Amino acid sequence: MECERIVIRRGPRSGLPIIVAIHSTALGPALGGCRIKEYQRWEDGLADAQRLAAAMTAKCAVAGLDHGGGKTVVVAGPGPAPGPRPDRTAALHDVGDLVEEFGGAYSTGPDVGTGPADMDVIAERTRHVFRGDSSPATATGVMAALRVLGGDSYAVIGLGHVGADVAGRLLAAGHRVLVTDVDERKRELFPAAAWVSPDAILDAEVDVLVPAALGGLLTPATVRRLRCRAIAGPANNQLDDPATADLLHERGIVWAPDHVVSAGGVLYATETDLHGASPTAATARVEKIGETLQAILDRAAGEGTTPLRAAEALAAARFTRPR
Repeated sequence: MECERIVIRRGPRSGLPIIVAIHSTALGPALGGCRIKEYQRWEDGLADAQRLAAAMTAKCAVAGLDHGGGKTVVVAGPGPAPGPRPDRTAALHDVGDLVEEFGGAYSTGPDVGTGPADMDVIAERTRHVFRGDSSPATATGVMAALRVLGGDSYAVIGLGHVGADVAGRLLAAGHRVLVTDVDERKRELFPAAAWVSPDAILDAEVDVLVPAALGGLLTPATVRRLRCRAIAGPANNQLDDPATADLLHERGIVWAPDHVVSAGGVLYATETDLHGASPTAATARVEKIGETLQAILDRAAGEGTTPLRAAEALAAARFTRPR
């Protein structure tokens, strides 16, 4: 998880801790979203930025992109603080100024806690920003992965932009779908789906579990409870530790590595924003996530190893080839 460069700064306008972690530029300039999130300590935001930046490097490498991974984290604090809340525009301008200082070695985009409108604000201070909504393309990539795994029943955990999109597509295709979210008001979005509490959904008997919320869901304790045969979703850093992939393998549960499944957004953005591809061509590139996942699963089966190790081998091979 060692990063090439980490910059930590208290925003001169917002007063908030702003962290940019660049994990690798070995394959090309780093890409990674801007996350605004509450943390108990700013050090927790630093650890999150490093983990997410490393995941982006793996995501870009496996997807065949000539880019590395980075991440911006704005530490919003553990809750309401005395006095006025920091101005969001001020925080986003602070982010833009910091991104601009990297001179193109790093570009950012939407992530947890931010959206396209926020990117427009960041773009007032830097041109190194992806301004479109990446969630539809991310959902397209997830669906391509789910088609590889097959199945008739799915449990979607988290109904944010991507999770809700995936749940809607699964329902439209006639599948049995269970959904959950920490915000119970979202159950009204999908009256045709079965609502399950966030904790109970881990015990659901379904073909595929679809993690679409925050990371760290898969731990030794939760793996023991699972009754699905496969897992594939857009949530980043789903494993609490790489060793948990071995526990899933021992239980016969196929885990599609999250950095493979969730690559649709960054693939689409780089194809359209950086390389001038048409939406049709960019979407076709996103659909190839299914082919990539199938190759990883075939390699894992042939070598008797986990999909995680097979994906890591694929990513490592990128770093030995000339750019």
